[in-house]
Amino acid sequence: MQFHFIPTPVGRDHWTAGFTLSRIWAKDAGDKREVSHLLDRRYAYQSSRELQWHLAYRFGLPAQAIELTSEV
Repeated sequence: MQFHFIPTPVGRDHWTAGFTLSRIWAKDAGDKREVSHLLDRRYAYQSSRELQWHLAYRFGLPAQAIELTSEV
């Protein structure tokens, strides 16, 4: 399953402190839908890998099945 997200840095322009999700979309079999409302957008992810594992858990998929792209 593919996900595209728009991150927001935690703090002012400080990406090393992590990021929160501004918006996120899921794309599966050509169907694209916003899923921002299904996740806590205030949580500070430390890496895209952490987000990958969180999405895998949330959607009941293996982490290897999650593909992420972002606008940074």
